[in-house]
Amino acid sequence: MVALNVNGRQAEVDVEPDTPLLWAIRENIGLTGTKYGCGIGQCGACTVHVDGAAVRSCGVTVADVTGKNIVTIEALAENGAPHRLQQAWIDHDVPQCGYCQSGMLMAAAALLKDKPKPTDRDIDAAIGNICRCGTFQQARAAIHAAAEA
Repeated sequence: MVALNVNGRQAEVDVEPDTPLLWAIRENIGLTGTKYGCGIGQCGACTVHVDGAAVRSCGVTVADVTGKNIVTIEALAENGAPHRLQQAWIDHDVPQCGYCQSGMLMAAAALLKDKPKPTDRDIDAAIGNICRCGTFQQARAAIHAAAEA
């Protein structure tokens, strides 16, 4: 058994220490907002926060994050209302297929925490997520809108 702190709650998961965090979150804890995309840390669909930093959960093991604070897309909303990024995503029609969106939102939330007023260059550097639908311009506009909110 491995103890994980996910979204402010302790979760005991019966997995090997080398199990990718993504699978513990999805299969053992049942939080399916974090998506499997490529499995090699390239696409970003599996992005979560670990101690406040955006991390590709397919590339870290549960042993790597034991004792750390993990936040998934399910906890991004604030007091039952959409996070300002989630609202900006809606307002700017960012999602199309939506598959990459939870990871992209988590990467954007970490960016705004570190840089409350990011430039286009900051956004391009921080958001390395792959969106097959090509909604990068809408995502950039939504990030700027959320920064102004």
